[in-house]
Amino acid sequence: MAPIVRFMHIESSSGLLLVACTVLALALANSPLAGAVAAFWRLPCEIKVGGWSLRKDLLHVVNDGLMTIFFFIVGLEIKREMVHGELRELRKAALPIIAAIGGMAAPALVYFVLWRFLGLGPAAERGWAIPMATDIAFVVGILALFGARVPFGLKLLLLTLAIVDDLGAVLVIALVFSDRLELAALGLGLLGVAATGLMNWIGVRRVGAYVVVGALVWLAVLKAGIHPTVAGVLLGLMTPTNPWVPTNVLLRVWDGLLDRLGQEEESEEERHEAWRRARFALRESISPLDRLEAALHPWVAYGIMPLFALANAGVTIRPEALFEPVALAIAAGLTVGKPLGILLTCWGAVRLGAAQLPAGVTPASLAGGACLAGIGFTMSLFLVGLALPDSLIDAGKIGTLAGSAVSTLLGAAILWRLPPAR
Repeated sequence: MAPIVRFMHIESSSGLLLVACTVLALALANSPLAGAVAAFWRLPCEIKVGGWSLRKDLLHVVNDGLMTIFFFIVGLEIKREMVHGELRELRKAALPIIAAIGGMAAPALVYFVLWRFLGLGPAAERGWAIPMATDIAFVVGILALFGARVPFGLKLLLLTLAIVDDLGAVLVIALVFSDRLELAALGLGLLGVAATGLMNWIGVRRVGAYVVVGALVWLAVLKAGIHPTVAGVLLGLMTPTNPWVPTNVLLRVWDGLLDRLGQEEESEEERHEAWRRARFALRESISPLDRLEAALHPWVAYGIMPLFALANAGVTIRPEALFEPVALAIAAGLTVGKPLGILLTCWGAVRLGAAQLPAGVTPASLAGGACLAGIGFTMSLFLVGLALPDSLIDAGKIGTLAGSAVSTLLGAAILWRLPPAR
């Protein structure tokens, strides 16, 4: 449970930082500095090697470049849960998987019904993907505020549900929001993925080698017409979960080191070599997945995600914008579709005996958690930029922010009335 607890601690404090960055982005977007801020995110950035160049503005550097590292962490979390966590056993994974499927299908259905009923037109047709995702940083941050009122089983259920949600969002990005495929670039990307697998198999341990190959995979996926963040998830899923040096070997290495340190005839060079062997064994006794997650997760939680919020959450607040059809459809998907889908599928799974609620989780606490799962934010804002044309992006952001805010209030109101868990 230690990796999960550590993950939740980082996510809870990151959620509070995300709130602060969102408020700052909204304040700047509705101040006299709005034009300067928008111009800042449009600053051109370019990488040029000889006659080849890659040119993007600063906003796309954040959304297509830095967010790839965020999706790499998502891939690591999915891999860890599948190998060592709640998704390893079907009996334990059944409820969060079923709940995640319901929590993705129902918001998309609510949006689609409103899209047809309100006559949003073909420009907003792909907006059904926006209310599907759950922002685990916000959810865990809010759950942390309620302390003992929230059973740990509910936190674990929502964490696993959000991870399955992220996997669903990645599949949607790869299958729905990819441009016309360039087969040659796609082949190079797949070749890079295969090279990564080969490096894992033959025992290459240098992180720098994987960074170089990963950068080439990212570039190939970008040129292939697939959103480059998919490359981050693929590389995360390929990260080894087992240490290269088993515990018994580590103990033998350190026993040998202690024995050699007590021998006076040992030269200084031999002692240094023994220390290098022991340091290598100690580092490689931790799996690459755990090392990378421990190293990158704080940078993503406290750096990349707040920067993403600053770049994407800024929108001009107009009261009438809340009633624009696209904003209403997204907000309804998050506040109505998300909890309804989770609760109905959980009820059906428990009633049919396919799953059972975690220890300490009551129907009331599950209802509160299901409402909090309607906080879309990071992934929803990311999907707004992919699913909607420029003319509807502001409405999509307002719908996401409004729906996430209402979901927060509903979930907090339910959880506040719960007695402290025993």
